[in-house]
Amino acid sequence: MAAVAAAMALTALPTEAFAASAETQQRARDRDDRRGNARQGNERIRWDAMRRAVKQSGARSDRQENRREQRQDRREDRRDRSQDRRENRRDRNQDRRENWRDRNQDRRENVRDRRDNRRDRWDDRRDNRRDRWDDRRDRQDHRSWNRRWRDNNRYDWSRYRASNRHVYRVGRYYSPYRNYRYNRVNIGFRLGNLFYSNRYWINDPWQYRLPPAHGPYRWVRYYDDVLLVNTYSGEVVDVIYDFFW
Repeated sequence: MAAVAAAMALTALPTEAFAASAETQQRARDRDDRRGNARQGNERIRWDAMRRAVKQSGARSDRQENRREQRQDRREDRRDRSQDRRENRRDRNQDRRENWRDRNQDRRENVRDRRDNRRDRWDDRRDNRRDRWDDRRDRQDHRSWNRRWRDNNRYDWSRYRASNRHVYRVGRYYSPYRNYRYNRVNIGFRLGNLFYSNRYWINDPWQYRLPPAHGPYRWVRYYDDVLLVNTYSGEVVDVIYDFFW
């Protein structure tokens, strides 16, 4: 019996040892599984952390880029405003310079206008004085007109006409008034102004051996007569009847 028991004891020892070894191995496997699960969990945590970090980094980069763009936009806006202010200042300065030039030009023109007006007034006064002087001289000439020019052989028109009759054949006379008939006029008679208009003037008195007319006087054809007329008053100063053919 003792032997049987010993044999049985010896047989039981390996079984217990095997069971203990299997339990140890199971615990080791469980421990390894827990470690693997832990590593996998840690790995997932690290990957999640890395993904979050990448996302956060991207978001941070986006925010930084946005801030850079905003700063760039603000700088550009400041540059644009500064450029606008400079251009506005240049425009205002240019406008002031142009206005200053215009005012100076206006002042110069006003000075020239005043100077021209003074010159014109002076010229008018001088012309008026000259006209008054001419009027006085004309009156003196009227008083000094000497009809004794006929005594000068240079103006012997009658003898000259006798040998140059064609010179005195000047054609038909046309009165300035319709149905007007010839009336003999004398010295001192005043003619209507149409009778001594420039169409009736004798511009070259010497052609007919007449003395030169001066001042306001003009030799005028009146039908076949020749009249010396004061063109200011229309007064007949001298007359030659039947002068033309």
